[in-house]
Amino acid sequence: MVTRIPEHHPLRRLFGALTEKSFAQHLGWPDLNVTQYVSNLLVDFTHTDQLYQIRNKQGERVDTVVDMLFESEVLLEAQSIDREREVHRHIGDFTLFMAGLFPEYLRRLKSASMIYHQDFLVDYVKTGKRSYGIVAQIRDEAFSADTPLFRKLSENFELCVTGLGFVRSDLDRMQDPTYQKAKDILLN
Repeated sequence: MVTRIPEHHPLRRLFGALTEKSFAQHLGWPDLNVTQYVSNLLVDFTHTDQLYQIRNKQGERVDTVVDMLFESEVLLEAQSIDREREVHRHIGDFTLFMAGLFPEYLRRLKSASMIYHQDFLVDYVKTGKRSYGIVAQIRDEAFSADTPLFRKLSENFELCVTGLGFVRSDLDRMQDPTYQKAKDILLN
């Protein structure tokens, strides 16, 4: 079991600030619920155990979207609404994370050298939108307050991907030695 990163941890504050800045300033979409969800997603996925949290019936880690979709279909047969919601939420989270922060991975998946990869034909954006939409449609008293959030994530998936692209750009810039030197001069 992965230990949750505390609320006041610097990593949580960093991702929160970068996400709010990217969504509010660059996209003109200052939706606190969305930015908080996306920044928490970034923090949670710093642990690969969270990134690959879905397990199949044999308890093995599921690491492709195709296998995650298969698990969601198996769940329909088992009539487990909570598990179906959890898997579709994770599919949305996983595809958003990969499309937003690692677009080069998706481009590489579409190359001829990856034709045998299970996700070769998967459209991460369409799949993520669809999965968040399914989460929004599942009627459950315990999660009814989250329905508008997941509807927004589904309807604005491409915008969220773009916002994460800006977060990635900021993270890349923070690694630049010139930025580090300027930061040291300004903060010391």
